This record gives sequence, structure tokens and C-alpha cells, in this order.
Amino acid sequence: MSASVPESSPVSAIVIGASAGAIQALLRILPQLPSGFALPVLVVIHVPPGRRSELAGLFAGKCRVPVREAEDKEPIVPGTVYFAPPDYHLLVEVAEGADHTLSLSTDEPVFFSRPSIDVLFESAAEAYGDALMAVVLTGANEDGARGLRSVAEAGGRVCVQDPATAYARTMPDAALAACRRARVLSIPQIVDCLIDEGRKAA
Repeated sequence: MSASVPESSPVSAIVIGASAGAIQALLRILPQLPSGFALPVLVVIHVPPGRRSELAGLFAGKCRVPVREAEDKEPIVPGTVYFAPPDYHLLVEVAEGADHTLSLSTDEPVFFSRPSIDVLFESAAEAYGDALMAVVLTGANEDGARGLRSVAEAGGRVCVQDPATAYARTMPDAALAACRRARVLSIPQIVDCLIDEGRKAA
């Protein structure tokens, strides 16, 4: 089975959401992105508030692309992985001149989580439309399901980790229930999809 995505319109950005088991899953994905990868990757992991996040530092030492913690109002740069900081929602905004920027918010938690996957996915779907790819990975609540449906309704690509392979399958199961057109992929197939879309965008 090929992991390539059938849609022909180019992808401009990738959003990924995960919770329980996230670090283990992402360690199998992000370090596989090649140097010169052409797309920005925005990541929300449920991180407890009040704790300094070490995610960017952890992944920066293992990835061939730049990795950083997102900052408010910074421009989104291709080929960079951005992690949402603890206790802030991460959103995408469209600035003057159609440039995309990051925005941080302290709005109410969603499914007891801030950052929220739904908030990122919904804002990115509004900003990028059909030029977005969204991926829901392992997790133990339903955050991300509504956001994945928003991406699909905007015409974007939607992928879900095969629940049978997830550390916690509640999140991918909920995403598939909310968005039945989502593609169910193994971690290696997700890697192939990301690399393929990055190659097409280069």
C-alpha cells in the first residue's frame, strides 16, 4: 500500500497533534525529515502547565531540520518544526501580505488541555485551506477530532495513526469517528507522506 497522498494541490504546512505516547511516536517521525525539508511543521503535545517544556531541546538534538518553541507573532518559516509552549494555545494567523504567523493564546483549555490540538488545527485550516496536512497521533482524550474534521472540510489532507499501533488509541479512534475520510496510516507510512509532501513543495 502506497503512503502517498492522492490530492494534487500542494501542501504549504503540516500540523500534528498528540498526547499520551506522543514523544515516542514523534521520535519515530521528526528525526526522519531530511535536511532541507521544505514545509513548516506545527506540533501540539499536551504538556502540563507550570512546567518548562524541554521538547524543542530534545528534538533539536535529534532532527536534521531546525526545531524551536513557538513564539507569539513570529513568522512561520518553511522547513522548521514548532512546538506549542506549555499553557498556551498555538494558532496560525494570516498577516498583511498573506504571510502566516504564529499566535499564542491563554483562552480556556479544551478537553482540559492548553495547548489544544483542536485550536491549532482549526486556526490552521482557516489560514491554509486545502494547502494543509493534519496528522493525529496517539492520545488518551478526544482533542484533535473536531480540528481534524475542520481540516477535511477545508479541503486539506487528513491522516490518523492506526489506532492498533498507538500507545493510547482514544485520540485516533475519536479522530476517525469525527472524520471518516481520514487515512489510517502506520508511523512509517506517515513518515513517507511527510517526506513526499516536502519533496513536492521544494
